[in-house]
Amino acid sequence: MSDVLLTKVAPTNREIKGTKSKKPKLFIALCTIPTLLLTIIFMIIPTIKAFMMSFTDATGMSDDNKFIFLDNYKYMFHDEMFIKSLFNTFKLMLVVPVITLAIGLVLAFLLTQTKLKERGFYRTVFFFPSIISLTVVGIIWSFVFHPNMGILNNILSNIGLGNLTRPWLGDSSTALWCVAVTLIWQAAGYYMVMYVAAIDGISPDVFESATIDGAGQFRKLISITIPLLKDIIGITFVLSLAGTINLSFIIVSVMTGGGPAGGTSVLLHYMYTQAFQNSNFGYAMAIAIFTLLISFVLSFLSRLLTNRAEG
Repeated sequence: MSDVLLTKVAPTNREIKGTKSKKPKLFIALCTIPTLLLTIIFMIIPTIKAFMMSFTDATGMSDDNKFIFLDNYKYMFHDEMFIKSLFNTFKLMLVVPVITLAIGLVLAFLLTQTKLKERGFYRTVFFFPSIISLTVVGIIWSFVFHPNMGILNNILSNIGLGNLTRPWLGDSSTALWCVAVTLIWQAAGYYMVMYVAAIDGISPDVFESATIDGAGQFRKLISITIPLLKDIIGITFVLSLAGTINLSFIIVSVMTGGGPAGGTSVLLHYMYTQAFQNSNFGYAMAIAIFTLLISFVLSFLSRLLTNRAEG
């Protein structure tokens, strides 16, 4: 009697186990469907349309677009304004991430390795620019660099350096670097928080041993903190590069509008100008695809560094 019961029960248990193992997979699949649909509708399909449009002379005024194949891409590298925007973008990518991450790392080190009583306050103050709207950030710094009302020119005049005052955003030799300063100010606190979390993950014994051996704070930063955080620094560097491409569009739009004479024009701002001011959608989409390729390369590098960090 008992054998009969066991043979009846055993298959039932297997069925239950099989049902349990399928349910999580079904649940996960159901949860991912909305995100998948949204990604397809709002990202993949528009990207494919933009890619197809980049081979046409689309103006946005009619649906009768002529297929011109690679003409937009060929013209891109003969367009002086595009070349200028590309170089401006590369200048920002060379300067902004390095200085931003250096400031963020130093601030994180000071806040974690010193005995400041106001560490929480400083952490909040430094992180605050990261949560402000970029439009507001651009307006604030537009007033800082304002030729008449700006605090920068007032400070220079008051300390006897009035000969250095100038219309910072109206001078093509300084306008791009004013944009760079704004981007650095906005993002340094964001990366500082990342580095604070990373430094907190380092065993305190390491720093205590270095203190016993007579190492100062600078030596701890150079010989301990940076080597142990090198993978995190690599990842944040790629993130900062991508952020510079994206955020520079908003800052440039608010502060300079790409001027003076294209001195602060960057890739995304030039693409926007071609699409919505010149109604040259085909060419604008070619610039968008070119920028997208740069982002793909950065994402690929980020993935490589992430895999390396995970071991």
